[in-house]
Amino acid sequence: MILSSREIEGRLVVDAPDSDEVDKECLLPPGCLAIRPFSPTCLQPASYDLRVRDAVILSRGICTLVPTLEWVEFPADLAATLRCRSSYGRRGLIVTGGFVDPGFRGQLTLCLINLGPEDLVLHKEDRVVQMIIYEVMEGGRAYEGKYQDSLGAIGAL
Repeated sequence: MILSSREIEGRLVVDAPDSDEVDKECLLPPGCLAIRPFSPTCLQPASYDLRVRDAVILSRGICTLVPTLEWVEFPADLAATLRCRSSYGRRGLIVTGGFVDPGFRGQLTLCLINLGPEDLVLHKEDRVVQMIIYEVMEGGRAYEGKYQDSLGAIGAL
């Protein structure tokens, strides 16, 4: 099931600490979701728009790793896919590697490829990617991989 904006808001922990204050061993209440900083303008009917942390120029034909502004924390019963917003897709932007495992914590690294006819400028806090959040049936196993607690753009480890 895809979470609606109402479901996203209902699971959101709004008073969670900032990512630089997070105790990595402290988990959210079961079933809760954190998106920091959260912006109501990024909440869509069935997704949440993620913003780029910094301004960047995407050269034609190149894959560029770009961190999101948002720090996210997922419970074990939620996962997400990342899709390019259509306004950027129409300009030739492709998003690859877009899956968020249950239990993931950290900033997301966006793998962006510009297939358009010219360089593409992204401004700080531009909403580039839609995060579609899904309920994981009988979820219980949480992500424990090498990208847990990521800060900034993280290349392949």
